[in-house]
Amino acid sequence: MDTAAATAADGRVGPSPHATAPPPATPAPTAPGAPTRLAALRAPRLDPYWTAGFFFLAYAVLSYWRYRTMATISWDLGIFEQAVRGYAHLRAPIVDLKGPGTNILGDHFSPVLVLLAPFYRLLPSPLTLLTAQAALFALSAIPVTRAAARHLGRRRGLALGLAYGLSWGVQRAVDFDFHEIAFAVPLLAFALDAALRGRWNTAVCWAAPLVLVKEDLGVTAAAIGALALIRTRRAAPLPLAFVAFGLTATAVTLGLVIPAFNGSGSYDYWNKIGGQGGAAIPLDVALRTLLWTLLPTTGLLALRSPLLLVAVPTLGWRFLSHDPHYWGTDWHYSAVLMPIAFLALVDALPRALASPRPWLRSYAHHLPVAVLAAALALTTTLPLARLTESDTYRTPPSVPAAERLLHRIPDGATVESDIRPLSRLTGRTRVYWTGDTGGLAPDYVTVQLRDDHTPADALANATARHPKSSYVVLGTADGIVVLHRTSAR
Repeated sequence: MDTAAATAADGRVGPSPHATAPPPATPAPTAPGAPTRLAALRAPRLDPYWTAGFFFLAYAVLSYWRYRTMATISWDLGIFEQAVRGYAHLRAPIVDLKGPGTNILGDHFSPVLVLLAPFYRLLPSPLTLLTAQAALFALSAIPVTRAAARHLGRRRGLALGLAYGLSWGVQRAVDFDFHEIAFAVPLLAFALDAALRGRWNTAVCWAAPLVLVKEDLGVTAAAIGALALIRTRRAAPLPLAFVAFGLTATAVTLGLVIPAFNGSGSYDYWNKIGGQGGAAIPLDVALRTLLWTLLPTTGLLALRSPLLLVAVPTLGWRFLSHDPHYWGTDWHYSAVLMPIAFLALVDALPRALASPRPWLRSYAHHLPVAVLAAALALTTTLPLARLTESDTYRTPPSVPAAERLLHRIPDGATVESDIRPLSRLTGRTRVYWTGDTGGLAPDYVTVQLRDDHTPADALANATARHPKSSYVVLGTADGIVVLHRTSAR
């Protein structure tokens, strides 16, 4: 009788004393460490970096397709490429677009651009500048999101971080091709994040390089020193020294450095400040700009934070100017205000959430989500909305034709150009602004036809500007005309 039968026969329950115990069950194989790795990627401490990565991708794609479709709206991309090209080849930053032989340091003091030179030397293209700008703006989202999460919790922190990246001031700047203030935005964000933590040495280290970004930002750096005096409520040596440093740097830059590089021995933008027959900013325009800066971004609650003091220098010179371009919300001028406004909101919210006034606690509780909702709603009319449109990713057939036409201009040639062709020429030719060649008759003239102008009109205008030279039409494409100088009369 076998073992199983014997067991059944005698009524015993369980295995036979001589039976071998079955081996323990083996668990199903799993991917070792996979859940742990996924959980680590979702860790709250990584939220600021995921936010920055998302916005870098969005800004870079938007900038790339603007460039790819030749949708340049300003000559600044050409100006800064000429400056960075000079640095990349270990030469002075000569920007012929501002006038033949103009050293950019005599126009605006922005030596920080030299940091882009190694990248441009490896990848000599306007896209290098545009990608760097996208990275710098995205980088500023890290301290904003991190500070918001630290003071308000993860969800509110993410809401404010996303609202910051979508803010109208940053989007306008991304859409403005390239500008040196791209460096100022992350420096301000990191400096004010350190200020919120009371780490004033760190804040000073982040704010000090502002004097190398643009001449007016020394006063902004001094305002961060003044903020330290207000927050610490004592006349400590470091804040006092930093206020003096910022003001002195601005005075020396405006009074000595820029005039030394400027052909006229002065600072060209003094005539845009104050009177001298210029118009003053209308009160309604100033109020509108202030409301745009504070209402959709902070719900006006940032007014409860002293961090807004840091925005005063930028708003001050803009409103004192009689150039209307500085007054409104277009272009790139409000980008430096965005990290200030959002971090001022982060500073004000915890106190509002602890307020004895129920209405203020309720308002503060819902404000982060409301600010994000406002940013999303406004984005439908702002540049990032184009990422949702299929036409954004289509290159019209006329654009490659225009590029082929401009490529017929040989490397190293002298070219007189207006805005649209610039981005395809400044990296390999010597480009002058239309009508500002200093008496030089350029080898080529290229213009974008406007209204009902014809190639014959462009030829007549070029001949009028350079009466001692003869030009012929080399070709036309996508509204761009290229003229070639055949001889001197």
